[in-house]
Amino acid sequence: MKRTIIGVTAVAMILFTTALGSAHTSQPSTVTANTSVATKEEVIHVYGPGGPLGPMKELAERFTKETKLKVEVTAGPEAKWINQAKVDADVVFGGSEYMLQEMVSKYPELIDERSRTSLYPRAAGILVRKGNPKKIEGIKDLTKPGVKIIDVNGAGQLGLWEDLAGRQGLIPGIQHNIAISVKSSAEAIALWKNNNQLDAWITYESWHYRLPEDTDLIQLPEAEKLYRGTPIAIAKTTDNKKTAQQFVEYLKTDQAHQVFQKWGWK
Repeated sequence: MKRTIIGVTAVAMILFTTALGSAHTSQPSTVTANTSVATKEEVIHVYGPGGPLGPMKELAERFTKETKLKVEVTAGPEAKWINQAKVDADVVFGGSEYMLQEMVSKYPELIDERSRTSLYPRAAGILVRKGNPKKIEGIKDLTKPGVKIIDVNGAGQLGLWEDLAGRQGLIPGIQHNIAISVKSSAEAIALWKNNNQLDAWITYESWHYRLPEDTDLIQLPEAEKLYRGTPIAIAKTTDNKKTAQQFVEYLKTDQAHQVFQKWGWK
């Protein structure tokens, strides 16, 4: 009788231990199942130069609020974001048509040319110091003795001053007054803020709306204005082609156009 009791007890202990082990074994599989249900938040990664950042960022925030699809805009000198863009870019924009074309040539694996479209044009103008102490009213005034000009020889502004000056035969006079040339708008802004001896910058009108405390804008007569485009395209390597295209289409709406106009576009 004693043996029988002992035997039953042993069997019960074995069954209990087995059940306990099964419970512990099944717990990780439950966690794994729950983890697989959770999906990573979808983010539309947008890259481009600093010029169009104002409207792009505002519209990205509006788009996110309206659709719940998150958009992250990274903008500035190309060297600061191009490596990351090669990894996760969904959308790439340019500060001018030639600028995006340069990126297509340099990074053929990045941009899907078939998806390329143009947004809104923006006009060139002249930025001067607050109060316009040199009394600059137009392109011709930039040839006056003592006027010091900053030139951005790139970043969508390549040849901008020359195209404007050439129409009026003013290339020699303006070239003589260019005090310094830089490659990016970021460099130009830093110099403008730290060197008050620079009097003028031939650039896009839109930069005044980014620098309202540091500049006055001299708008050129419509007959003298020069416009350049704002191209945008889908990245070849995107995993979010549908939502990336949705954001691009949003940028082409009348509502989006009004935002661009607020920031200095036509």
